Amino acid sequence: MRYLNGLVTSVLFFALVLRPALAQPQPTIPIPPNLRAEAIPPIPAALMETLNRYSEARSAYLEDWHPVRREILISTRFGDVTQLHRVAMPGGARYQLTFFPDRVLGGWFERPGGSAIVFSKDIGGSEFFQYWRQDLETGQVQLLTDGKSRNTGLVWSRSGRWIAYASTRRNGRDTDIYVADPRQPGSTRLLLEVQGGGWSPVDWSPDESQLVVSEYRSIHDTSLHLVDVATGQKTLLTPEHEKAAYFGGFFDPHGRGLYLITDRQSEFLRLAYLDLPSRKLEYLTPELNWNVDDIALSRDGRFLAYTVNEAGISRLYVLETSSRRSIPMPALPSGVISSLRWHDNSRELGFTLSSARNPADVYSIDLRTRKLTRWTYSEVGGLNPANFPEPELIEWTSFDGRKITGFLYRPPKKFTGPRPVIINIHGGPEAQYRPTFGGVHNYFLNELGIALIYPNVRGSAGYGKTFLQLDNGYKREDAVRDIGALLDWIAAQPDLDRNRIMVTGGSYGGYMTLAVMTHYSDRVRCGVDIVGISNFVTFLERTEAYRRDLRRAEYGDERDPAMREFLLKISPLNNAHKIKRPMFIVQGKNDPRVPASESEQIVEALRKNGVPVWYLLAEDEGHGFVKKKNRDIQLAATVLFIQQYLLN
Repeated sequence: MRYLNGLVTSVLFFALVLRPALAQPQPTIPIPPNLRAEAIPPIPAALMETLNRYSEARSAYLEDWHPVRREILISTRFGDVTQLHRVAMPGGARYQLTFFPDRVLGGWFERPGGSAIVFSKDIGGSEFFQYWRQDLETGQVQLLTDGKSRNTGLVWSRSGRWIAYASTRRNGRDTDIYVADPRQPGSTRLLLEVQGGGWSPVDWSPDESQLVVSEYRSIHDTSLHLVDVATGQKTLLTPEHEKAAYFGGFFDPHGRGLYLITDRQSEFLRLAYLDLPSRKLEYLTPELNWNVDDIALSRDGRFLAYTVNEAGISRLYVLETSSRRSIPMPALPSGVISSLRWHDNSRELGFTLSSARNPADVYSIDLRTRKLTRWTYSEVGGLNPANFPEPELIEWTSFDGRKITGFLYRPPKKFTGPRPVIINIHGGPEAQYRPTFGGVHNYFLNELGIALIYPNVRGSAGYGKTFLQLDNGYKREDAVRDIGALLDWIAAQPDLDRNRIMVTGGSYGGYMTLAVMTHYSDRVRCGVDIVGISNFVTFLERTEAYRRDLRRAEYGDERDPAMREFLLKISPLNNAHKIKRPMFIVQGKNDPRVPASESEQIVEALRKNGVPVWYLLAEDEGHGFVKKKNRDIQLAATVLFIQQYLLN
């Protein structure tokens, strides 16, 4: 008996000693002071370590060719944010040129010698971009703009002596056109005073005496003007009373005409040439069921490169301008092409290409040899990109019989049974989801077994101008009904779980997320809204002045009493009582597009209704998180949210 009592005492003793070790909490990641995390549980360090394999993937985007040497300027991230790097040869090392706490957006070698670069940068995601010049020999950096206004759309003259750009410096609202000599910061002068926030320079004439300027009123209503650089006199080049889209406007080498993209007299964007003396428009491509979405003219004017968006996939073409003959191109990997750039030698064409299995990287084609060269090899965190699923184009019928399409990514076959679904809705709304590299979203597929659907609801670009306008004004919620029809489609798929669906999106996609949660709260498990619009009236009244009228063209003018009543009626904030499912709201405090107040007010309303709400606010971000340390926290919190509310 004494032995048994001793044994029991010993067991209790060791249990008490070992219990703290056994119950010791797992290490967690501290939330940095720049982030406000509300209702978000502690983030396990082990989860962050697993996620790093996916979040460490990089990309590289072509910014410019060196004017003399065969080397390129790219933007890529090695630290917290994207910076400019120089690559001296294909496959060569990336030599970092800029070092700032905020990302650098856009960079150019200075002509003619390439001894300096000019680049664009804001602070904290405010999008009040400033232009800077950096001497590559001394490293000296000099501010070219006023440090306060928003400056965009920089274009160089042929000699490299002048730049032109749009700026809100006069009143914070109108994007006037300025010209300057980047070597002489005091040389800036106002060329053209305008009304509206959609003005931007496009191209200088070969003799640098004229400037093509675009006025963007909406995605289907733009015009082109010719401006005399000496006097500022402006001449309209496109029909005054005919709504059409015009993008580009690049001078031929003789200054007699412009190469551009337009949907004038067409449902889709076509390649065209505008003869300046006669104003006659000549179409260079037939009317297709796809948009021409980017063009680039070689420096000598002999070759015109352009891409066609075919169901989200890019096709590259090069036209010989004198004969209008198409030049055969080498086979390219299937993906999305952007940033077409000709070398100053007019023989080599560079571009960025991204696909579902490869992050964005830089390639070039030599027109003499037709040789395709890959310049950069971006890392994917040590993972094998061949294991990343490729998308499947899907189609469903909406409430009015219209066909809506999207891309479905199915998880690996190791996951059995009907799979949970995340519906991810793009922003814009005048945008289009295209199958580029998924990055961290591959974690949801490969590690959690979640199917991903990226719909292109009505109002998306890429499907013709009629489709583009199907959600305008009073038709706004028709796009939400497209998601309702998608929920029906999911329910009919045996390998998808109709009872475990999450909806998410950013910006306009954030509005769509909130709207879906109000209309179909009984059919979805949860939602993640990133910088989304919660009330159209407060959004239109508080979005930055330079973009207010541009957004009114899409959503409606809240100053009109009837439209104001409609916008208030459909706004998720005024329907928050219908949301019954948990939500995660993400916002940047410095967002100039969708002010932080849009997120703050929906969070408050949902909490009053007793809905579980997680909230993440970044003090040093704007319209979405771009700093890796912040994005890592956002991703980890999203995974925890998914595990708790979608997968359980």
